[in-house]
Amino acid sequence: MSADVVDSVLVQRSSAWEFRRFVLALGVAGTVALGGCQRTESVQSGFRGTGMSQVYSASTVAAVSSGNDIPEPEPVDPPDPESPKLSELFKNVQVLNDLTALEFSRLMAAMSTWVAPEEGCNFCHNPKNLASDEKYPKVVARRMLQMTRTINTNWRQHVGETGVTCWTCHRGQAVPSGDWFTRPDTSAALGMLGPRPIHGAAGVKAVGNSSLPPDPLTEYLLRDTAIRVQGTRPLAGENRHSIHQARASYGLMIYMSNSLGVNCAYCHNTRVLASWEQSSPKRATAWYGIRMVRQLNNDYLVPLTPVFPAFRLSPEGDGPKVGCETCHKGAFKPLLGVSMLPDYPELRGVMTDKDRPPVAAPATTSAAPGPSVKVSSADAPAAQAR
Repeated sequence: MSADVVDSVLVQRSSAWEFRRFVLALGVAGTVALGGCQRTESVQSGFRGTGMSQVYSASTVAAVSSGNDIPEPEPVDPPDPESPKLSELFKNVQVLNDLTALEFSRLMAAMSTWVAPEEGCNFCHNPKNLASDEKYPKVVARRMLQMTRTINTNWRQHVGETGVTCWTCHRGQAVPSGDWFTRPDTSAALGMLGPRPIHGAAGVKAVGNSSLPPDPLTEYLLRDTAIRVQGTRPLAGENRHSIHQARASYGLMIYMSNSLGVNCAYCHNTRVLASWEQSSPKRATAWYGIRMVRQLNNDYLVPLTPVFPAFRLSPEGDGPKVGCETCHKGAFKPLLGVSMLPDYPELRGVMTDKDRPPVAAPATTSAAPGPSVKVSSADAPAAQAR
């Protein structure tokens, strides 16, 4: 056998061995990759046979669960008809003046835990003059208490009997996560695909880092803009629902999906997205939620913009606003559906006597005792039994 033939055979064997090594390495890498995958579970959220299901992984569920713990409720003192009235102990109480002094003090202690556990009462109050409004957090807190009662009273179509408390949004932080600001107008900016309002700008968290229009929250959670994707008229000249409107609507849907940790099938039958008849009841709950957030932003948050200091505003001077993420924080229901209102009925709305437990009747004077009877040690067990 010539040297050239031997070299050729050796080269072929070497190539075959290298190929085997490559396949082996690829198999090991694939095994490692599969080992890092997690098993997922699907939960049906709509009609059978329509693909309306949610897919969850164990790590996602664990992360959401750990972030939705609730603090222990403040101890409740029994009603005392002899306790001083609220107006006798505190001044400048403008919102919670329907509470008793005990109810008011307990709620204030809870709010310190919910909003400012480190600073305590001093976060909102001047400790030398509790009645003063000199600190802006106190003015904001007053409006937030009014807002909370409005939600629990007027928006049960969205929050049901579960309701909300300060903890729902704050979770022990003075500034709740999930607030947002109006993005600056970029209508004059041009890109490779044309004006930016049409093609958007990638890297915006609210729209899932996609290239959809970057500010659907101002459009739909502040302004009363109709959310439409499909036109209702056949002729283009009469169809005022543009492609840009559709893209902005999809941006809002992505924001809502991420805020709740769900996909589109949580509310919609994706075979026919626009059909209410084939949507789940959760779509109606979301419909009310959008309108609730609009009212909260326009009636409570926007008017507070002059109250906030500069460091709480955006560079353009816009104030913080609320959205789906502010309460939900990645959970399909805030706090996974646990209600704190039974422990704090003061936040349901204006308190009346029927909302309070009955005051115990004063003890009556017992009848004069009869003659004393001496019981010997031998009779003690029998006497105890009686």
